[in-house]
Amino acid sequence: MDSFITLSCEGNSKTEVKQSVFIGKAVSISSPEEANDFVKEQRSLYPDARHTVYAWKLSGDLNMQKYSDDGEPSGTAGMPVLSILEHAGITNAAVAVTRYFGGILLGKGGLVRAYTDCARQAVINAVPVRMTEGVELSVKVPYQMSDKVLFELTNLPCSVGGTEYLQDVCYKVNVESSNIEAVTSRLTDITSGVAVITKGDIIMIKGGEILL
Repeated sequence: MDSFITLSCEGNSKTEVKQSVFIGKAVSISSPEEANDFVKEQRSLYPDARHTVYAWKLSGDLNMQKYSDDGEPSGTAGMPVLSILEHAGITNAAVAVTRYFGGILLGKGGLVRAYTDCARQAVINAVPVRMTEGVELSVKVPYQMSDKVLFELTNLPCSVGGTEYLQDVCYKVNVESSNIEAVTSRLTDITSGVAVITKGDIIMIKGGEILL
């Protein structure tokens, strides 16, 4: 995937509807195994709860998704949780909502709203972000050019991830794939070809937050 939206941290939520307590949690995942471990962990945290429903989604080579109503009426729990991820275009993520039944039936519509609201708040609190494919460039320049190059880097579509001071100054620069040519061309121009620019491994670069 060149770009995708996922969760940048763990998100939690808690709501109460007619004495039923709903506890949500949203996390990023990278495999079905991580998703399954996450669900097991949530169930182990609340062993006396009646239901722990969940949904997770993976894209890329795996391209998988799964959800469970965990005993709630069909379509009232797992699918609404999954829909939060799908409508926001979020992937590589898992959401679980645990329910402590309060003795009052909510009806199908009430269940859908409760699970949806709890899952949405957990996802919001997990701070969705866009991740874009890029590379780490190694930009090596003489000390006398380093300030000029650093100033230019702050004005280019990239970010400096680190600096090494050895025989020369070496900047570690994170660049989205679509901007590599522009960045390398500009650095080559302002250093008259002196800069030694080396492409590193493919990485995923975190972009701005996504509002739901």
